[in-house]
Amino acid sequence: MAEAKQEFATFEEFWPYYLRQHKKRETRLVHVAGTILAGLSVLKALISFKIGWLILAPIIGYGFAWVAHSFIEHNQPATFEYLKWSLRGDLEMTKLWLTGKLEAELVRYDITT
Repeated sequence: MAEAKQEFATFEEFWPYYLRQHKKRETRLVHVAGTILAGLSVLKALISFKIGWLILAPIIGYGFAWVAHSFIEHNQPATFEYLKWSLRGDLEMTKLWLTGKLEAELVRYDITT
């Protein structure tokens, strides 16, 4: 049976839910890789003035995420229900990973890996 959609009034309410959807370290790593590659694709579009790179960015980012959820985490990506907040979550998780603060955030919300 599918879970009922949760309602979140703010990103701060959504954030712990998002982290729980990414409990496995491998899922987070694939997400971060996809987000970084998508960002590089946007950068390439800006530098080269080629729209194809811009079109490719969400395909890369969400493609990596969906593969991780399907084959590693075995859950449904938050993107399907929370598109805007899911993107913000991807960016926040990537920022925390790059700055070495992601593990502390997981501990803060009692999410074991």
